[in-house]
Parts: sequence; C-alpha cells; structure tokens
Amino acid sequence: MDTTLPSTSTPVSMGTSIIAVTFDGGVILGADSRTTTGNYIANRVTDKITPLCDNVYTLRSGSASDTQAIAGYVQHFIAQHQAEEGDQITVKTAANLVKMMAYNNKDFLQAGLIVAGFDKHGGGQVYSISLGGTMTATPFAMSGSGSTYIHGFCDKYWREKMSEQDAMEFVTRALRYAMTWDASSGGCIRTVTITAAGAKRQFIQGSQIPPTYGELSREQVVA
Repeated sequence: MDTTLPSTSTPVSMGTSIIAVTFDGGVILGADSRTTTGNYIANRVTDKITPLCDNVYTLRSGSASDTQAIAGYVQHFIAQHQAEEGDQITVKTAANLVKMMAYNNKDFLQAGLIVAGFDKHGGGQVYSISLGGTMTATPFAMSGSGSTYIHGFCDKYWREKMSEQDAMEFVTRALRYAMTWDASSGGCIRTVTITAAGAKRQFIQGSQIPPTYGELSREQVVA
C-alpha cells in the first residue's frame, strides 16, 4: 500500500467551472467555488469572480496564484487609466490589458480567464482569454475543467438577446450540471450581473442547488 503523503508543493489549482453570457441589457458572470490541490479540496468557498473596476469583472481558472496576480496588476493599470482619462474604461480595453499580461507571460503562467462587463459604447460584452493569451469576443464563454461537460447544453439553450431572468436561469443550470459531473468543481454558485445600472451579486449556497438526474438528493445522502 502506498503511504506516501501528498506533497505540500503541489500547485493550488482552481478546478473550476466558469461561464459568462450576454443578455439584452448586460452580462452575467457565474462560477462555482471549489479550489483543489491535486485531489485535495483546498477551499470550498473560493470567490472566482474578481472585479477589475466598477463595470468590468473577470472570471479566473487555472492556477489560483497566477490569476490573482494578473487581476491585481490589471486593477492597478485600470485605476491609472481611468484617473488619466476621467472616464470609465471600456470592456475591450480592460480585456486587452488582461490579454497583454497573459500573452507576454504565457511561458510562466497557467491562466484561463473570461473578462465581461458593460460600457456605454458596446453594452454588455464577453471576452475569452485562453491559456496562451489569445483573446476572442463571444456572446458567451465558458472555461475550466467543468466546462467540458456543458458545451452541448450551452450550444442548445443559449439564445441571443435573452432576458436577464432567462440568462440567470441559463447560467445557474449550466453551472449545476458542470458541478455535478466534474469532480474538481463544486461548492456554491456565485453570479455577478452587470448592466447600465451597475453590478449586483447573487449567492446560491450548495444546499439550495437542486440535484440533477442520477444524483442523490441531500436528503438521501443524509439518510
């Protein structure tokens, strides 16, 4: 029997299921909350939705420390930019700053990010930034280990110009399915909705997430 203890030098990874979608009037970002170190759950309630400024947020997947570092630098750059311009930054400019950090350091970072927000020029926008630093503007984007389980669901049920209510249902259902089938995703669901009126957060604790088909309910597990 192998009695080797887990290495304390194992990098802390996000595990992760993250998704962002546009709707008629804004964007919604959503994420699970499980952070893993190998097979060990290091944190059950990680907040993976990080504000870059009032109107732009980023979703983080990959190495927790790498993505936190990128977000911290970009927050600083955006604060400088807004102080010089005297106006809110555009979502595309913020996404380009994230892309620049990811691309220029691609040999040293493990970071897949989604940048989403709302501005007066383009409305609600979503940008996906892959591990190598490639940036793509999309109506919706998903990333992380859990995203592989929900591509079919998202392709089937996403609709252009959804209402805010329909978009929230879409995001929470997608995350629920990803968290069910991906062992590295789980915990609770956090969402951020960004419109012209500002950003608002929503939190759904794990006990309030209904089970999916084939999954034991909380009552059955307790019993």
